[in-house]
Amino acid sequence: MYSIVIDVPARLLYLYQGNHQEKSFPVAVGKPETPTPAGTYTIIEKIPYPGGVFGTRWLGLSRRYYGIHGTDAPWLLGQAVSNGCVRMHNADVEYVYDRVEVGTQVRILNLSPEANPGTGGAYVVQPGDSLWLIAGRFGTTVDELAARNHIEPPYIIYPGQKLYLPGSERPPLLRSPAGGPGNNLPCRPPTFARLSAP
Repeated sequence: MYSIVIDVPARLLYLYQGNHQEKSFPVAVGKPETPTPAGTYTIIEKIPYPGGVFGTRWLGLSRRYYGIHGTDAPWLLGQAVSNGCVRMHNADVEYVYDRVEVGTQVRILNLSPEANPGTGGAYVVQPGDSLWLIAGRFGTTVDELAARNHIEPPYIIYPGQKLYLPGSERPPLLRSPAGGPGNNLPCRPPTFARLSAP
């Protein structure tokens, strides 16, 4: 069974088959004023050839008006330019579309120092992660990351584990809230493709 993880700060979409990362793809994400909402969702619809700015495929999410889709502006991938949807190269979204089904889980992560300026932030460990990879991604050292999270050698971490980045404050609850800001202007589903661009 496939699942999708989207790392908003890294602007990457990871396609997993079980616990194995099959592929990663560059994506465009929401602008600061219309961010891609963090949380766990499911794919509720698949539409081939939605047209216009949505490229060749639309994967609608259980968060209304948000989805993963192709693009008619591939030069904007890797940037924060959408109204909250996740844009992909058309060939990439076709690859994902052919493998996922309605009901596939989509986890959108936006946990980074950028998500909480001045506080350091937190990160949820994904399959295939190591302390070395995470430290490199967030510009810290393995020693600082291990000390912050009371992890002893041999530095074993597990998928789903929440790591606090150096400089962050540890909240009393270790669970991150689901969802993201609810007052933004989302992408429009394909039925409105000619009314607004994502």
